[in-house]
Amino acid sequence: MRLPLSRDGWLLFATCGVRSFAYGFLSVVLGLYLDGIGLTTTAIGWIFAAALAGGAVMTIIITTVADSFGRKTLLILGAVLMAIAGWVFAVSNDPWLLALAAIFGTISPSGKEVGPFLSIEQAILPETTQDQRRTTVFSAYNLIGSLLGAMGALAVGLPSLFSIPEISGYRVLVWGYVICAAVMMVVFGFLSPAIEGKRKTDSQKLAIGVQRSRKVVAKLAGLFALDAFAGGFIVQSIVAYWFYLRYETDLNTLGGIFFGTNLLAALSFLAAPAIARRFGLLNTMVFTHLPSNVLLLLVPLMPNLELAVVLLLIRNLLSQLDVPTRQSYTMAVVDPDERTASAGILSVARNAGAAIAPLFTGPILTVPSLGFPFLLAGGLKIIYDLWIFAVFRKVKPPEEEI
Repeated sequence: MRLPLSRDGWLLFATCGVRSFAYGFLSVVLGLYLDGIGLTTTAIGWIFAAALAGGAVMTIIITTVADSFGRKTLLILGAVLMAIAGWVFAVSNDPWLLALAAIFGTISPSGKEVGPFLSIEQAILPETTQDQRRTTVFSAYNLIGSLLGAMGALAVGLPSLFSIPEISGYRVLVWGYVICAAVMMVVFGFLSPAIEGKRKTDSQKLAIGVQRSRKVVAKLAGLFALDAFAGGFIVQSIVAYWFYLRYETDLNTLGGIFFGTNLLAALSFLAAPAIARRFGLLNTMVFTHLPSNVLLLLVPLMPNLELAVVLLLIRNLLSQLDVPTRQSYTMAVVDPDERTASAGILSVARNAGAAIAPLFTGPILTVPSLGFPFLLAGGLKIIYDLWIFAVFRKVKPPEEEI
């Protein structure tokens, strides 16, 4: 996979990797850690929701002004807030303080992006390559994120390897999250002025958000919110907690499971560009996502842990093919000058949708054997797949126009 990237592009790949590593281990351990320090299932669900909602709020604030105040400055600010939030989680067990830190500090219960980093980086990356290479660059970017996320999930076994007591081991991992945020601050500091968007005139600065791409972005935002709402029922922390409640799965086993899911997702990113070139971006998004959601419905119906894990792994091999293709598609069909704002709005829509689902964590996990998180997520995601295909099947990116 040849990547004609500038030095800034490689630096963004590095920050994506560090961030994904941190999200990988934090998302696996977060529910167990909060349970271990005495929080109720309901309180844990509210903290998850606060984290996802906070990601939406911070994204819309930061991406709206990123091109005016400087992308580099705001990326560094995001890393500072991430470090502060990790510190609060490491030293406090006050649910209100933890929720506040989750709102402002990009705490990720999903193992995926929840804050403004992705939106700003996503707006920069297309500027480093040609349209024909855009999907490949996004695939490589997501590949790095998924591989490092897998390594992060595997890292949850390190405390037990060194015989650190359970709760102390959880806390060590939270401190590791703080260290990763500090590393990101340093790497962001090496970005060059070339990453900044075009300087806007005073009249352009007054036109906050999107203008020419408004209709497309509005439709995508609504659909992405539905998809993310469905995905909010199966964020990595909730799935890990469900396996813990249903099968009494230990932390090392959970780490292995999510290492596998992230590794298979990473492999799927390698295939995404070739499939998209053959069948088109939208077709790749929809027709790889549909079967993965059928598999998701079947996970809680399996009679034992082993079969449930096998279906989850197969599902993840298919479910992430739509990620780089979706990012490439959305950046292609909006105006180039509105990519940062559009990416921010779409990220907010996803984070806001995902933030609602964890509010129901308590009720849906009351009877783990019913598998409500998987049933709700799978059913709603199938509706999303069919809906987005119906709405956008005639909207082509530039490289697919005849």
